[in-house]
Amino acid sequence: MTPIFGGAVTLPVHTVAAVTGQPIARVDGHLKVTGAARYASDNLTVQDPGPHLLHAALVCSTISRGTVTAIDAAAARREPGVVEVFDRFPGLHLPFDAGAVAFFGQPVAVVVADSMEAAAHGAALVSVRYAPAPNVTDIDSPQAVAHPGEHQPDYARGDPDRALAAASVVSDLTFSIIRYNHNPMELPATVASWQGDRLTVWDKAQGVNSAQEAYATAFGIPEDHVRVLSPFIGGAFGSAGSTWPHQLLTAFAAKALNRPVKLVMTRQQAYQGIGYRPTSRQRLAVGANRDGTVTAIVHEGRTESARYASFEDSITGPAKFLYASPNMRSTYRVVPLDVNVGCPMRGPGATPGAFVLESGIDDLAHRLALDPIELRLRNEPTHDQTTGLPFSTRRLRDCLVQGAQSFGWDRRNPTPRSVRDGHELVGIGMAAAGYRVNRSQCEALVRINGDGTADACSATGDMGPGTYTSMSQVAADALGIPLPRVRFALGDSQFPTAPSHSGSRTMVSVGSAVALAANQLRDKLIRTAVVDPASPLHGVSPQDVSVADGRMFAARNPATGETYQDLLGRKGWQSQEARATYTPDDADTRFSMYAYGAVFAEVGVDEDLGMVRVRRVFGCYDGGRIINPRLAHSQAIGAMVMGVGMALLEGTQIDHRDGRIVNANLSDYLVPVNADIPALDATFLPGEDQAADPLGVKGLGELVIVAVPPAIGNAVFNATGRRVTDLPITLDRLL
Repeated sequence: MTPIFGGAVTLPVHTVAAVTGQPIARVDGHLKVTGAARYASDNLTVQDPGPHLLHAALVCSTISRGTVTAIDAAAARREPGVVEVFDRFPGLHLPFDAGAVAFFGQPVAVVVADSMEAAAHGAALVSVRYAPAPNVTDIDSPQAVAHPGEHQPDYARGDPDRALAAASVVSDLTFSIIRYNHNPMELPATVASWQGDRLTVWDKAQGVNSAQEAYATAFGIPEDHVRVLSPFIGGAFGSAGSTWPHQLLTAFAAKALNRPVKLVMTRQQAYQGIGYRPTSRQRLAVGANRDGTVTAIVHEGRTESARYASFEDSITGPAKFLYASPNMRSTYRVVPLDVNVGCPMRGPGATPGAFVLESGIDDLAHRLALDPIELRLRNEPTHDQTTGLPFSTRRLRDCLVQGAQSFGWDRRNPTPRSVRDGHELVGIGMAAAGYRVNRSQCEALVRINGDGTADACSATGDMGPGTYTSMSQVAADALGIPLPRVRFALGDSQFPTAPSHSGSRTMVSVGSAVALAANQLRDKLIRTAVVDPASPLHGVSPQDVSVADGRMFAARNPATGETYQDLLGRKGWQSQEARATYTPDDADTRFSMYAYGAVFAEVGVDEDLGMVRVRRVFGCYDGGRIINPRLAHSQAIGAMVMGVGMALLEGTQIDHRDGRIVNANLSDYLVPVNADIPALDATFLPGEDQAADPLGVKGLGELVIVAVPPAIGNAVFNATGRRVTDLPITLDRLL
């Protein structure tokens, strides 16, 4: 058993008692703030034993479509320190033809050198000639042709077009949402090393098992010949959920040279070579009776994608189910362009889709002269209209009412441009959110050691929500062992299989697997004790045995008992373990399972300059059972910061002449800084969803961003009377 934990991170010991539901500080926090946590690029440094580490740098295309006619690497090869230049990649399966150019920034060559500086300089010396072809990188270009999405078929119920035409009041708006790039602190990095036909990769990967599969497929080797390690991720938000070409090229170079190779992308290359939240064009039409009863919803959307691979963002999801409407139609189209392929970004699909839906509902409320919360409450569905299923739990009404009370919604003036503070117009807005409960099969292993400590592991990840901590809490509670004596390990493909750390599925799936394994192990040791003549618990019914502080005892006579350590020592066992698999049941066929939330925002808009400042944001969420309120609150606050960026600042600017991203840096791509962030707070409704999973959790990571941009947009309308339907909301749209 020892080898499976051999590569794991040893977490520091704390003295805080651990129970689920308590605001425990991150158990890995000390490692991170002291620099002891090792991220992908921290591995296999020159101080490590073994062959000297080489460094790789990419040579990327400067056109978005065409063919490579010649590559001159002579100058690079003459550069001191350069070991090799690869411009052909035989035996490696890439998602695109290496001889053709599919997007600006596509890797066309790799320079390997004995230092990062030499590799970067060598890459700058490589000359590439192209035969350009006509390109289309603009979703609004007449040459951009939309196609139906494979995974989001058109949907309809009732007769929405007739109902819309007959509606007493109609809001019919078109929306333009720009492309957004992920900007985590940690740059994409990969270190690859081969031992014969076996590959070890230290990677930035949200899913070490899916990355393992991707490497095995790319090199045509068995999956068990690949080991992927990613114990720490410095932020990702979806960008590390796929295995990108630079990762495969690093492993290719390492194999060709039989030396460990490290590649760290530059920030500019990350914009060009990593996925993004795709730009979208959408229309939302909502019709209602004079009393506010919604009678029709029409949602039409299209998003950009690549020609060589497709990514679909599920933007039409929220409009289908969030509000009752007997007549509803949605259509979704994908527009293939000469661009890199997109990928999920926090709250994928739901976030841009909710901006459209919640802006339209707010606009309808204004046209009806009805409070936006009241309009939502009047259109609460009794069941999921897309499936006909009942909701497992649906507490959106509670989120709206309790959130409004906590925020002070009753102080809102519904008349736009009616509240001023000096030169600023002040507005208040809100929006609702829903995000599906995602459940995936997962395995976990839990072990109790002879010294009374416990280890647990699963091949999951942690890009920020606190997986190390929350899983330790679940294991500690199930085993009846204090948190300081529990260690959880993750980020190793040799651990029991886990799904990708994405889609708010980790607490649901991994947490359930850890709980099952820990429960099995606890019950196994209790049963062992009660049948052991040497145990003080001999003859006690297993159902009458409780565990606390690592000690099994008779519930009716707590003085009678023994510790796990006593039992293992007497038996001569160094450890005992249990391995369990959580497999989602058929609840998806019986219930509609979503997490819900309501977000409230207050903004100030400079009347002369059009500059928007967010004053405060508050969220009230139904995420089922909250394992760690401190981590949950951190998730909400972080999502609000991202939502401010999406609403007001961020946006990828593309020169459509060649497909170049012109603001591929943190100077020109504006992300929120401290001065942009106001007072942020969040609260979570008590409760659990027993239909969803054994823990009763729903997942939070995606939900908490979904309603933030529309809440800010609706607040801007309340402040100015200007309904901005484009993101980001920049001052030129308010002047």
